[in-house]
Amino acid sequence: MPDYDPAIVVEGLRKRYGDEQALDGLDLTVGAGTVQGVLGPNGAGKTTAVRIMSTLLRPDEGRVEVAGVDVRTRAHEVRSRIGLLGQNAAVDEELGGRQNLEMFGRLHHLGARGAGARADELLARFGLADTGNKAVRQYSGGMRRRLDLAASIISRPQVLFLDEPTTGLDPRGRTEVWNAVRSLVDGGTTVLLTTQYLEEADRLADRIAVVDHGKVIAEGTADELKTRTGGDRVDVVLHDPTELAHAAALLPGDVVVDEDRRMLSTSVTDRMAALTGTVRALEAAGIEAQDIAVRRPTLDEVFMHLTKEVAA
Repeated sequence: MPDYDPAIVVEGLRKRYGDEQALDGLDLTVGAGTVQGVLGPNGAGKTTAVRIMSTLLRPDEGRVEVAGVDVRTRAHEVRSRIGLLGQNAAVDEELGGRQNLEMFGRLHHLGARGAGARADELLARFGLADTGNKAVRQYSGGMRRRLDLAASIISRPQVLFLDEPTTGLDPRGRTEVWNAVRSLVDGGTTVLLTTQYLEEADRLADRIAVVDHGKVIAEGTADELKTRTGGDRVDVVLHDPTELAHAAALLPGDVVVDEDRRMLSTSVTDRMAALTGTVRALEAAGIEAQDIAVRRPTLDEVFMHLTKEVAA
């Protein structure tokens, strides 16, 4: 692990395209050896921020340090310490997987022998050893994306930027990429991940920053963000929709009634006590429930709640 902490520091980052304010004072700190998720709707500024952090774009204002190096004044040094996996494939589909990795290795000045050894190492690491000579156009989506990921770490970067890495993949392909990313972090790599897949952030990220209109509007672990929307909830689905009002009066807190789904939902603090109390209250009142469950808010609900707050 690097001898500095944090791995990424962003302060007051601003970027404008004509009349559009893409970034409006974005602040972010990422600890070394962690996965930082960045969530946001289209146009929130996620990709612009990644392009600035990876030295592909200059900011109008603000300070950015990556791997302990200022991206404005020492961009070349930053590039030697980072990897980037963008939304579009970087590999040549007519070449085999091993040929692609060897080519990237040569571009990173590993030499012929070093590039070949690194290619073999990465093909084995990402479960592609038996496909190394097959043309990439014959790969599945998940295999292709894993090869992209392998190419992005050919130089053993300290910090890896992943900009929506699983867009367009099926669930199996996404899981393959997630497993590969987690193995990198286990080895000490710091990862900044932008995504629109909320499950992806939930599964991979140690911390999550929600970005909207060019700034961070909320940050924390997945559990901390879920707690901001009310914590645990008890959901009750009734057999008879005419009993919704009666049942709602028996539940604690502010109860949300969904008549279309015959469902009641309320925030609770002690999940097991609330569940037991709800079952007993409904039984005592002679109200039959089709289903009763305790659940945490999903990141989808957190995301909608937070972005709605900003819009208001």
